[in-house]
Amino acid sequence: MTTAIKTRSDLRLALGPVLFFWPKDTLLDFYSRMVELPLDAIYIGETVCSKRREMSRRDWIALAHDIAGASRARVILSGLALIEAASELSNLKRLCENGEFMVEANDMAAVRFLAGQGLPFVAGPALNLYSGASLAELIACGMQRWVPPVECSGATVAGALAELDAAGLARPEVEVFAHGYLPLAYSARCFTARLAGRPKDDCGFRCIEYPAGVAVDSQEGERLFTLNGIQTMSGRIGDLVGDLDDIAARGVDILRISPGLDAADVVATFDRVRQGGPAPEVEDGCNGYWHGRPGMTRVPPGIRSAGADGLA
Repeated sequence: MTTAIKTRSDLRLALGPVLFFWPKDTLLDFYSRMVELPLDAIYIGETVCSKRREMSRRDWIALAHDIAGASRARVILSGLALIEAASELSNLKRLCENGEFMVEANDMAAVRFLAGQGLPFVAGPALNLYSGASLAELIACGMQRWVPPVECSGATVAGALAELDAAGLARPEVEVFAHGYLPLAYSARCFTARLAGRPKDDCGFRCIEYPAGVAVDSQEGERLFTLNGIQTMSGRIGDLVGDLDDIAARGVDILRISPGLDAADVVATFDRVRQGGPAPEVEDGCNGYWHGRPGMTRVPPGIRSAGADGLA
């Protein structure tokens, strides 16, 4: 199967779900501004912790309608990445049965619900999909778009797609996590509650006090991680703005920008660069995973990503 080679101008932009816990008014104001941006897709919903109830499921659905009415972007509902209770499973099932909007599955329970209804879906970055064989399994279940795990290198992504080509299977759309703190792991424990000296079941929703997470530094003062409730994220912001040519050449269709409060500026920068503008100098961001190297490193522009074995 022959696949046309893409260039950076072919890349589309998507806004991922907000991973931090923001007040409802902050969220609504944020999305009222995002609808004006050149985005192909806008993901909304709570993916980290079901205790974050500033927005109910009905609120998210109402917001989806508002965005769809005001923007050309496709609205996609994102589900939880870690299911720990029957109530969370039930709420996820109802989300998958919303009847209007595509769902991003971040747990295999969502895949099961969506496949059972014959519904197309996005496979989110929390699903462990690394090969053409695993992609083929989910394509059979209805997957239309694949967001690779953030630790995937460009070579791993291209290799998985090549496996699909060799098997004569149509590629899904591919959306790469291109900007934002990288979600690395989820835990049954809440680190933000622990920081506040509170048990998880009586956390007081303290993570709402940290709209960009809690910085964790090494003893030498180097930023290592960002804590976001039960989620551990990278200490540095992942930023692939200098790698768009390589990303496009690997077969990627869409760039995901994970929202911070500066999302409008970030979208504008990626939009300018994908249209041929020069990439800005990135001093603090990291892009190591894309190049098959340690994730927290910064690889200069123009260096081809490493092979799947991590060797250049």
